[in-house]
Amino acid sequence: MKDITMNDALTRQKISARDVQVSYGDTVAIKGVSVDIADNCVTALIGPSGCGKSTFLRCLNRMNDTIDVCRVTGDIRLDGEDIYDRRVDPVQLRAKVGMVFQKPNPFPKSIYDNVAYGPKIHGLASTKAELGDIVEDALRKAALWEEVKDRLDRPGTGLSGGQQQRLCIARAIATAPEVLLMDEPCSALDPIATAQIEELINELRQSYCVVIVTHSMHQAARISQKTAFFHLGSLVEYGETGQIFTAPSDPRTESYITGRIG
Repeated sequence: MKDITMNDALTRQKISARDVQVSYGDTVAIKGVSVDIADNCVTALIGPSGCGKSTFLRCLNRMNDTIDVCRVTGDIRLDGEDIYDRRVDPVQLRAKVGMVFQKPNPFPKSIYDNVAYGPKIHGLASTKAELGDIVEDALRKAALWEEVKDRLDRPGTGLSGGQQQRLCIARAIATAPEVLLMDEPCSALDPIATAQIEELINELRQSYCVVIVTHSMHQAARISQKTAFFHLGSLVEYGETGQIFTAPSDPRTESYITGRIG
């Protein structure tokens, strides 16, 4: 299959992937995926369960390294740098490429310590005042500051589901990342919390490259500018979200969007 890339002169590419293959033992989960992902843009990865979209997402910050039987081949570059180069420290990479998971997973610490944890271990603040500023800034960007500023010493686990997910987003952006990966961040939330997270994602794309896996085509249509459709481990089609949903070029994409497969 030929490379599926976005050659948009108006948009700066942040991530470039070429011929990426992922295997778990003898099982091939992703086959020859090639794609360019733009900065200051929300890119949605859609497709049926088990199609490889979450596996591909985890390649972008080397989360698959934590699985012994997983093998990743191909080339993935962030701003032209090979993220799988031996000289790249995965811990430092994950500070630059933050991740928000399906279920909110705040640490069993205070709200303040949840957000301060990353900046502390990466040495991003030299004084307590600097650290406090980083925590406040991250909570403001995650649209949570006004709700929690008077109880920063309370456990993060005591927040509502939607607040916990926004806390996890604040925790991810506190290390000043350049990319935010989100793996179905709204699937465990109610409709009101989902709307708040979607509004937040739309704001965050002004500052970050956002890549989101979603099982909801309606959500992909609402919040993303570009959409990639995965099927059976392959990237079938990638393009502007409006075009993918209204005039897909591959019949498999049309079948998925119209509900005939999936």
